[in-house]
Amino acid sequence: MQRRKKFLGLSDAERSEIAILRKRKCSLREIARALGRSPNTISYELKHNSVDGIYDPLKAKQKSRVARRSRRYQQYKIERDVALREYVVAGLEAGWNPDEISGAMKQSNQPFYAGKTVIYDWLYSSYGQPYCQYLPSAQYKPRKRVAKATDRVMIPDRISVEVRPLGATNRTRYGHWEGDTVVSGKRTGSKVALAVAQERKTRFIGALLMPNLKPESFAAATNALLAGKKALSLTLDNGIENKQHQDITSATGADVYFCDPYASWQKGGVEHANKMLRRYLPKGCDLGNFDQAFVDAVVDRLNKKPRKILGYKSALQCAVEKGII
Repeated sequence: MQRRKKFLGLSDAERSEIAILRKRKCSLREIARALGRSPNTISYELKHNSVDGIYDPLKAKQKSRVARRSRRYQQYKIERDVALREYVVAGLEAGWNPDEISGAMKQSNQPFYAGKTVIYDWLYSSYGQPYCQYLPSAQYKPRKRVAKATDRVMIPDRISVEVRPLGATNRTRYGHWEGDTVVSGKRTGSKVALAVAQERKTRFIGALLMPNLKPESFAAATNALLAGKKALSLTLDNGIENKQHQDITSATGADVYFCDPYASWQKGGVEHANKMLRRYLPKGCDLGNFDQAFVDAVVDRLNKKPRKILGYKSALQCAVEKGII
């Protein structure tokens, strides 16, 4: 199998994905699995590149860039500061490793300081190469991390929305659905979420409470929402809760297609349905405070209201007329 290419820094796309998954209340390990990264990498990114406790991908990129420049300056500082350089070299010649040199430097209250990472960076640069021989391993360059033998795929066998049937894309055929989730407010600490499905042409809505956002929970909820209904296709986003999409196809017969990354407008119907649901299930609330009977009443109210886009018919009326339900 093709090995994953070595890539130390997070890309813009990965930072955007981290922000999306954090909003969905995914754990560090879930995010790490989705991106094929170490949980430590995700933890470090969120800890060091968040601003006022909020992770924004653009601000995180800027903070990371400033930190890299700072580390580069620190590396060159060893070469420019004669006393610091002599202290580091003396420690290396005495058989100390960079961590011990840095710790001793701080403990003895020297008028200069360099962390172990800065010392390693200096050693592996052209300036410090002659002194790498004093390292315990006599290593002249950073140790390469062994790439994992298999790629971690966020959504296996993902099929792009680009190949979705034309009748679904231009809304000329009935039976094509969109799916999404509504989550509890982050501050509530609740994992309860709502699975939402909307038929693209009739705008008929279904919603079902879930105990969490795990893939098996979403697949089970979606199967229940589409059971007994005409379902030719289902369009989803790239959230990890959609990982078990093949189970949905097996249970409902609906082919599942996925939006392009960060293109939620490609399933704008269900996004609008979420907005209507939020009138009764406010953003930031704990969905665990509502029961399914309340959700059913809200959905029924929305499905029975006249819609301008349907010629002032209701979604329920259209769905019945066209054999969707």
